Amino acid sequence: MASSSKYAIRIVQEESIWTADITRRVSRKEVVVSATQSGFANEAEAQAWAESELKSFIENQSARNKRRNEKR
Repeated sequence: MASSSKYAIRIVQEESIWTADITRRVSRKEVVVSATQSGFANEAEAQAWAESELKSFIENQSARNKRRNEKR
């Protein structure tokens, strides 16, 4: 799983298809799916996609936050 408490990876199997979700914790009770990809043949592929996507997602968010802070 992800090391961040705000973002997490969720892997779900439906029949023979695996789906990977990047989830974001909005509040203590609410969790929102930020990115999703389905159609993976196995769990390893879904996990690999989710980890790489989460890394780039967090980097993009960090860069976005820095740009916004510079405007202030």
